[in-house]
Amino acid sequence: MSVEVLSDKISLIDRARELMVEKIKSAIAQRDQCTIALAGGGTPKPLYEKLAQESLPWEKIHIFWGDERYVPVDHPDSNQKMVREAWLNQVSMPASNIHPMPTTGENPYTDAAKHEQEIREFFQCSAGEIPSLDIILLGMGDDGHTASLFPRTEALTVRDRLITVGNKGNSQRLTFTAPFINQGRCVIFLVAGANKRPALAQVFSPQGDEKQYPSRLIKPQGELWWLLDQEAGEEIASH
Repeated sequence: MSVEVLSDKISLIDRARELMVEKIKSAIAQRDQCTIALAGGGTPKPLYEKLAQESLPWEKIHIFWGDERYVPVDHPDSNQKMVREAWLNQVSMPASNIHPMPTTGENPYTDAAKHEQEIREFFQCSAGEIPSLDIILLGMGDDGHTASLFPRTEALTVRDRLITVGNKGNSQRLTFTAPFINQGRCVIFLVAGANKRPALAQVFSPQGDEKQYPSRLIKPQGELWWLLDQEAGEEIASH
């Protein structure tokens, strides 16, 4: 695990861009493609805007989402909408390389199963296997949730699927499960803001409650990076 505390949010985004570009190039050099799962929320948006300015072999990059609100793609809360506007619409990535979570059906559980099938077909893996994405970008809420794995929800206990339904109050989301995230080759948390400090202290504590602070569940078989700005990471840095 690597933990880096950057001086401010701008430095945080610059470091994330540098790391992402390095990992993208490395995956393409090794496997001739790079698979990335993206996070929603405000923190990574400037990162996506920066990546849109990079000159990369877009035809070799495949985009997935670690979670998605169960809203139509043109809804202001859609992670897909935000990423398309900030990044994907600005570059010549083939439409077939973009693999959004389906959220237009009547039933999120059906759509979760459908998306899981799409992912299995893409990676050509059987029912018992868990494929490995090259890069999984995650955020963390001030309650310690990541993706749409919220404290004390059923989604935290799902071990036999790649995609499940996450619940935040009455709103439903589709989300990667913890075992699917943990199969990632490189998992990167981007965390900014002083409001994240109490949860980070719990996530980094030697003992803690994974059900209450779901980011503790993320222990990938590959690399784990925590990129924090000074406001979020001050106490982590001093330990």
